[in-house]
Amino acid sequence: MRTGGTVAAAKYDFDLLVIGSGPAGQRAAIQGAKLDKKVALIEKTAVLGGVSVNLGTIPSKTLRESVLELSGYRSREFYGASYTVKQNITMQDLLVRTNQVIQHGIDVARHQLMRNRVELISATASFGGPNKVRLDCVDGTSRTVCARVIVLATGTDTTRDSHIKFDGKRIFTSDDILSLDQLPRTLAVVGAGVIGCEYAAILAALGVRVTLIDQRHRLLPFIDEEIGDALVHHLRENRVTLRLGESVRSLEIGEGDGLVRLHLESGKTIVSEKALYSVGRTGATGRLNLAAAGIEADGRGRLAVNEHFQTEAPHIYGVGDVIGFPALASTSMEQGRLAVCHAFGVKASSVPELFPYGIYSVPEISMVGKNEEELTRDGIAYEVGKARYKEIARGQICGDTTGLLKLIFHSESRKLLGVHIIGEGASELIHIGQAVLSFGGKIDYFVNTVFNYPTLAECYKVAAFDGINRLGIYEDEPIAALEAVGEPELAAAD
Repeated sequence: MRTGGTVAAAKYDFDLLVIGSGPAGQRAAIQGAKLDKKVALIEKTAVLGGVSVNLGTIPSKTLRESVLELSGYRSREFYGASYTVKQNITMQDLLVRTNQVIQHGIDVARHQLMRNRVELISATASFGGPNKVRLDCVDGTSRTVCARVIVLATGTDTTRDSHIKFDGKRIFTSDDILSLDQLPRTLAVVGAGVIGCEYAAILAALGVRVTLIDQRHRLLPFIDEEIGDALVHHLRENRVTLRLGESVRSLEIGEGDGLVRLHLESGKTIVSEKALYSVGRTGATGRLNLAAAGIEADGRGRLAVNEHFQTEAPHIYGVGDVIGFPALASTSMEQGRLAVCHAFGVKASSVPELFPYGIYSVPEISMVGKNEEELTRDGIAYEVGKARYKEIARGQICGDTTGLLKLIFHSESRKLLGVHIIGEGASELIHIGQAVLSFGGKIDYFVNTVFNYPTLAECYKVAAFDGINRLGIYEDEPIAALEAVGEPELAAAD
């Protein structure tokens, strides 16, 4: 077993103690091990992976793929709206792939941690002091350990209002979806955040009649408005009823018919077989006894951290969903890495403003950089270039004729400012734009670059030409040569 550099073995049991085994916790623990520190990872359940692997990210995205495949949704452009690969799709059909992927994710996480010699402890953790943590193990034993650095990666729990009678079957949260015994014919979704929109779109693609309710007047206000409007259009095309600007006063299950009745503040009543309650998530910090460590959470259980992810106690870091937005698996992993590097004096950096976002609705959405509303607010002159999948051979081949790729760039310098995509493969395509943004590239990059044909990536070139044309520069006029960045020999090669 390794020792932790200059730390006295008699003072600390571990150099690094990570609480929580989701994406943030895993990356933090492995980063500590790579720095030759003595590391332990604490997970309160019997399986690794946290909400991401077991209940959230991985299951929901796998469920989405199962729905799109079994329903034949992607092929309906060719074979008609009634086309389906399997009739009478059941919850059990959808879970075949989901359960396999979950198990594989757990196995991969365990293997990675074990080969990096991270000690895995199944226990509930609570502070007994700034550096002391009490571990109540799943085998009934308990012990107290001391750690030089502690990383809190406990994630979140679904928010549940105390006045609502959740039974996990008719009124349930996103954490309960995998345990549903059957798919509903009608579903009410309360809360149109990312999770609510994803499940509403996924189940609507399966033919479920969905009603989506949210007190805000716009879906996903942090995304580009045009992309959001496109999502609204697609949801309505799949017979989703949107009740925006509406608040739910109460939910009840009828004694006779067993249907769920949702009473809105406006006086409306919505009747549905089941209701998904998705109004956000609360930081899983209630059992940590944070006061003993000299830190506290806010009213939603979230931790406040500085730019290095330190809490009020400098040796205690918070990473992942427990610190709030953006609460993505990808950003959580990066936060775990950066926190541990800072804790042990290793230089590391990242570019948070260029983190991509992915929303796995139907259709898929992804974005990076600025949107039109932000640039208008900041008084930045910009222009846009658009490419629609229906213009692209690959879009016709794969049957997605409704997708859209949108480039936003400075109208004078032509520097790329943002990329926004809705359609098949959006979360993969976005990384091309992310790379160009990261080196401060111009829209000219896409004009001067040859993309494989036929591919959806060709949308970048079509959108770039569209943007150039909007500036009054036409395709038959010469475009300025791509300016080399960094190595001067690149210019000669070009």
